[in-house]
This record gives sequence, C-alpha cells and structure tokens, in this order.
Amino acid sequence: MNGQSPSPRTPDRIPAEILCAQDYERLAHRFIDAPAHAYIEGGSGTEATLRANLAAFTRHCIRPRLLRDLSSGHTRLTMLGREHPHPIMLAPVAFQTLVHPQGELASASAAAAMDACMVCSTLSAYSLEEVAEQAGSEKWFQLYFQPFRSSTLDLVRRAEATGYTALVVTLDTSIQSPSLRARRAGFAMPPDIVPVNLNAYPKPGQVRLARGHSVIFQGMMSEAPTWDDLAWLMAHTTLPVVIKGVLRTDDALELRRAGAAAIIVSNHGGRSLDGAPASLAALPSIRDAVGDSYPLLLDGGIRSGTDIFKALALGADAVLVGRLQMHALAVAGALGVAHLIRTLREELEICMALSGCATLAAIGPDMLQPA
Repeated sequence: MNGQSPSPRTPDRIPAEILCAQDYERLAHRFIDAPAHAYIEGGSGTEATLRANLAAFTRHCIRPRLLRDLSSGHTRLTMLGREHPHPIMLAPVAFQTLVHPQGELASASAAAAMDACMVCSTLSAYSLEEVAEQAGSEKWFQLYFQPFRSSTLDLVRRAEATGYTALVVTLDTSIQSPSLRARRAGFAMPPDIVPVNLNAYPKPGQVRLARGHSVIFQGMMSEAPTWDDLAWLMAHTTLPVVIKGVLRTDDALELRRAGAAAIIVSNHGGRSLDGAPASLAALPSIRDAVGDSYPLLLDGGIRSGTDIFKALALGADAVLVGRLQMHALAVAGALGVAHLIRTLREELEICMALSGCATLAAIGPDMLQPA
C-alpha cells in the first residue's frame, strides 16, 4: 500500500496459530502494511470510544443455568421477515482492497459460504453489482446520502435491481473526525483505491463560505442529511430501511415512528464522535424504549462468541463484525473470513451450551451479572 500495489501474496491459508476468532486480530499486523494497519485499527480523536467499545464487554459476567435440555438447540432467528441460520453479519467496511486484492468480493463469497448476511458499503472498492454476484441470498446495501438526490436514488435503484434485501443508512458520520493514529503513521489512501460506486455521479461544487461562516457548520455539514431526506428516501424504495449509528432512545423512537424497519446501535467502531458511549452500553435502554419485538442490531467491539452472547443478552437480535472481518480478510482472504464466521458461531454455540441456552430467545438480561 503506501500508494503502491500490494506485493504478491502467498496462497491464502489459515495459519496454525489461529485458535480463536480474536487470533485474527493478533496476527493481522503481519499481513497489512503498518500505515494501513494504523488506519484500520485507529479510532477518532484520542480513541476513548474505541477503547470503551471493548471495555464494555468486560463489565458483564455470564450466569449459567443448569440441567437444561439442549438437544434441539440452534442459533436460528427471523429478522425483517427472513430466516437467518445465525446472528452474525459482516459490517459495511470501506475499501477492503487495502488488505487483500479481492477485497469485498472475497468477503461476499465467504458470507455466502457461511450463510451470513454481508452489508456492502457505498465506499466499496468493487461495484455493488460485482459484490452482489458473489454474496448469498442475504445481502444488504449500506447507503450514504449523496450531495444530489439523483445520485442517491440511482444507488438505491441499483441495489434493488441486483437483489439486495435491505438498505442500511449510516447517519452518524456526515463528517468524520480524523484518526490521529493513522495520521501519525503517515497513512494516505492509495490512489488506485477509489469508491467505484460513485465514479459516474456528479461532484458538488466547492462551498463558498461567507465572512464569519464555519468550515464545519456551513461547509462540511452543508450536505448532511436531515429528517426530510430520510422521509424522501423511504418514500422512494420498497426495501426495508435499517438505520445505523443510533445511540439515543429518543432518536430510536423517532426512527421507529418514521418507518425504519430496524436500528443498528453503533458508534461507527469509535471512528465518529470520540467520547460517545460504547455501543453495548447504549443498547439496553434502546431495547427498553422500542420494545421486545422491534429489530435491533449491535455494531462495535465484537471479538468473540462470548461477546455476541452478551450483546444478545442485552437486547440485540444480531451483531455486525467489522474490524475482525478485515483482520481475517488480511490474514487468509475469503477462506479467513469464512473461517472467522464459523469460529464465531461455534464460540457462540459453546457459550450457549455451557450457559444452558438452547436458542437465542433464551438469552436474556437475566443471563448476565456485573463483573
């Protein structure tokens, strides 16, 4: 990377050192150039939220039940009217060719092999049509509002035409606070890695700021979406609209009233507002507010099947895996991502079995206690 093409790779294989899902994180630095690794691992600002995402899981212990019949145990769930064999999804991660030449295509084929839903990013290094060809029947498209509604609508129509089953609208990163870790490492996006989905769309002209105007408020935020934009989007698609980036109960309730099909409780992996709460910490109050039947997903901090169990116990129906996905992709390509999903599912099943939970429905708040 560093603006150069990746060096030739050895054939993808699972290293013998991979004994658990988190081992991919431990080994990833061997397979990613140091500046790109800093970009992937870093969060915004001083990384307080990034650290909080991980620490939140350590604040809960699991209280196992005894003598439960687990002979019919499974990890199936129904979400947005469709059945999923397990609650593990691949989060939308941009520019995956930073770590592997096959990038999103490899992740999509891994998701298909493991019956997992992949969320394809607007900022994919491959087109959403190419990703759709590799993904399984369950695939969602993550949408960033574009400066022109015509561009946004065209992205929606392309997603509808290629079989995506939901739109994931990210609302918490209209602007992104820079990663100090990445800047200190000298990271710059290689010139050959571009958001190909956006290549054909017109670019906005430079905003002219009046005297006394802010580069942030009247500049960068001038194209940030509003409630009116979300209402417009929902009126122009038949796909369920899932909102990503929710941390407040009042926002969650307003989004449910506005017609959002589901919510992803997320702080963008600690890459948006530094100082925001951990996603896991925000989850229980949002679940209490929206009720038991409304679909909630969690993004941020998942490193193991035990983490998934805790997220489900605190109110999530499913989880999305972002950085671990990139780690596994870097280490072993599609094979690594498939192995990661399988490993996380097995870790979750072991945790369920040892805690006396035969189904996901049995995993509730009573299964946890403060650490």
